[in-house]
Amino acid sequence: MTMPFPEPTSPAGSRTEVFLRYLDYFRESVTTKVSALPESELRRSGLPSGWTPLELLEHLRYVELRWIEWGFQGRDVPEPWGDRRGDRWYVAPEETRSDLVAALRAQGAHTSAVVTAHDLSEVGAPGPRWSGADPASLERVLFHLLQEYARHLGHLDIVTELADGPTGE
Repeated sequence: MTMPFPEPTSPAGSRTEVFLRYLDYFRESVTTKVSALPESELRRSGLPSGWTPLELLEHLRYVELRWIEWGFQGRDVPEPWGDRRGDRWYVAPEETRSDLVAALRAQGAHTSAVVTAHDLSEVGAPGPRWSGADPASLERVLFHLLQEYARHLGHLDIVTELADGPTGE
């Protein structure tokens, strides 16, 4: 599914709607790019840092989980860093592209439900996500999520181009 870029001139009913449009756009852009890659490129890294497209999908799901569920909602998350093994992103051999895309979309649906149920100025629940600092507002959390997605989508653009996948927005 290709979504149109949420242009700044597109009418929106609220700032919440603007945040969710951008998150949906970035999330779907990532899944579209990874879905267009041949199977042989999914677990291969063309970069010195070593991450793979499937690891990026898993990482972004966990980013949303850490900031929305573990952070803002203050939920007990058994493995908030489950996308890592040591200092590297990790995907188990049995995890498939379709599993990871579905998990990312499900996490996105949870994020949307939380965001629409709260005011952007609402402060997150205290908990271990904040490492002793005061919890951030939902708006600050969403800004952080947007920069994570935008940055990683740019990384994925380069990886897909190197693998002769789709280029551009």
